[in-house]
Amino acid sequence: MTASKPQDIHTLFLDAFNRGDLEALVALYETSAVFVTGQGPTVGHDAIRHAYRHILAHGVQMELQTHTVLECSEGIAVLHGSWTYHLGENAIAGLSTEVVRRQPDGSWLFVIDEPRTPDLPKS
Repeated sequence: MTASKPQDIHTLFLDAFNRGDLEALVALYETSAVFVTGQGPTVGHDAIRHAYRHILAHGVQMELQTHTVLECSEGIAVLHGSWTYHLGENAIAGLSTEVVRRQPDGSWLFVIDEPRTPDLPKS
């Protein structure tokens, strides 16, 4: 299954993540995509696969809600979503920002995935 609209990528991501399907997760990224981890940016399928292998090894489950989809006519979109990781009784929540691009076949893939968008400072 492929993302036919930018927001579909969140649905596919959540399904693959919660099933622990490493290869399905990696397939949602362009070959030279950037995935930001706690150790900094990782680039490319091999690095993204390595990062998710580590994350999925802990048996984490996730909730994900898409809040914003900003699509331009050039085949690029920015998504914002809120997520919660559940590991047993513990939960961690955050806000993500992703850039996705329409592929030649019409599907959408991640170009940049920043799962830890910082909160805006309170004024």
